[in-house]
Amino acid sequence: MNIYNTKGTCSRQILYDVTKDNKLTNVKFIGGCSGNLQALSRLVEGKDINEVISLLSGIKCRANTSCGDQLAKALIEYQRKENE
Repeated sequence: MNIYNTKGTCSRQILYDVTKDNKLTNVKFIGGCSGNLQALSRLVEGKDINEVISLLSGIKCRANTSCGDQLAKALIEYQRKENE
């Protein structure tokens, strides 16, 4: 389980797993708008992380970011760590 501490959103953390074939699973937001974040989690379940990054990067809400944008940032950080 990967943990990402969000910045600038109502949700405080994002928990998620990435499979060996780069698919996003078990996404859970801690805090934030429960219904919307459950929907977002279901929509990205099983998708390739590069697709999720492409779809969600740059979506703005409060503080010039959003929960979707923060998920994209979490996955970019995950990729960076995996490539080290």
